[in-house]
Amino acid sequence: MRYRAAAPDTLLSRELDMLVAVFHRSSGITHLLASPAPEILQALAAKPLDRDGLLARLGEAFELGDGGADALAARLDELVAAGLVEALPVAAGSVAAA
Repeated sequence: MRYRAAAPDTLLSRELDMLVAVFHRSSGITHLLASPAPEILQALAAKPLDRDGLLARLGEAFELGDGGADALAARLDELVAAGLVEALPVAAGSVAAA
């Protein structure tokens, strides 16, 4: 599975102290996000990534520690459910590139 952030023109973000408010124009919903959700959106804005590629990208900037992969999976599931990230199935026979 690969993941990509919602189109940049559908998201309006503002920092609010330790949170980031993200207005999703497509749904009309404002989401309040705590770290690492805004960082995940930012990493996926450049190009779609699989979970391992995203974990590596975030690991370059942050100390993820033990359980980083499980925590990332949970945050991705939440962002997909909120409509801020789209899960893209990998076509049969193709290799997911990070």
